[in-house]
Amino acid sequence: MGLIVLAVFRNSYFDSRVYHGAIVYWFRDGGMVYDFLRPGTPYGFTYPPFAGLVMSPMAALPVLMVMILASIGTVITTGLLVWWMTGPLIRSRGWPLGFTFMIFLCLALSFEPVRETISFGQVNTLLLTLVAADMLLGLAKGRKWAGIGIGLATAIKLTPGVFIIYLLVTRRWRAAGTAIGTATGVTLLAGAIFPDESREFWTSALWDTNRVGLLHYLSNQSERGLLARLPIDTIESKVWVVCVLLTLGAWAWRVAKAPDDVLGGLALTGILSCLISPVTWVHHWVWVLPALVRCLSVFDSDRPRFYLGASAYVLMTSHVTWLWEKAPRPPLHMLGGNLYVWFGLALLLWTPLGTRRSSDVHEKDKIIA
Repeated sequence: MGLIVLAVFRNSYFDSRVYHGAIVYWFRDGGMVYDFLRPGTPYGFTYPPFAGLVMSPMAALPVLMVMILASIGTVITTGLLVWWMTGPLIRSRGWPLGFTFMIFLCLALSFEPVRETISFGQVNTLLLTLVAADMLLGLAKGRKWAGIGIGLATAIKLTPGVFIIYLLVTRRWRAAGTAIGTATGVTLLAGAIFPDESREFWTSALWDTNRVGLLHYLSNQSERGLLARLPIDTIESKVWVVCVLLTLGAWAWRVAKAPDDVLGGLALTGILSCLISPVTWVHHWVWVLPALVRCLSVFDSDRPRFYLGASAYVLMTSHVTWLWEKAPRPPLHMLGGNLYVWFGLALLLWTPLGTRRSSDVHEKDKIIA
């Protein structure tokens, strides 16, 4: 827990302050939300108008309360994720339920992307929880409402839209239609309520990469960030497109081979979203948690993949990547300075996938490949 306290002082709820300032500027001061920049910084509100509608209660709250609620929300959603993903494992092994769950929860909260989510006051675990609930409680059980969580997450922040591609690749047409319909419906609702803001976002703010930060900054642990840190400025964008296509191909090949493994699909698609997004800050890598759980759960049947998951957790939690933040950088900066990308690629290729029926998601895993 000391790691979390230190992280809070490191980032001082920067993103929560941006959200609060933008929402107050929009709903109380009558300004255009995408014109707002936090004083002394180039950072402003980067989410679609529907996200602003969801965050609108912030306008009535002091910023301290927003920070407290953001922290509580991250802890609660992390707890839900840990319960959904490790509960079947705990029960199948006969381990003490409450004690083991608390150990796993502490490990999850100590994971650097989760710590950074708390200390920035971010919404990452909320979005992951929406998608995970949709897939593990809806899709895996054949619920008619499956797809709604993915649609809402996509309307709040566009990156979870890759899970709609997952639904299409695995031929879950009904859920894909529900997700697309939900995302479209709430986006149109926000457009009807806030036409000027919607026009500004979809025609201007969405395409302004300067709003989110520098691509080459170390915290951008995506394939685009890795390439931006190389001296290949003239061909960087072309190389990135090739990398994205290759990554998409490898992901589609793997998930198509095991369409009934919903937790595996959640794991691989979460990794995909981090790798192919132009900007994936360290705190966005909470999406790798399902892959780590899957790798660590095969400790007695697949040691190489267990060691991959354990190494990824330890090194991503250690904060060692930041040794390469500023020049002069230590040796091996291409390796250490892109640690999340390399582990993401390894997990995309080697996270275990199973063939059990999706309805058996709460039974003991039977991992075969």
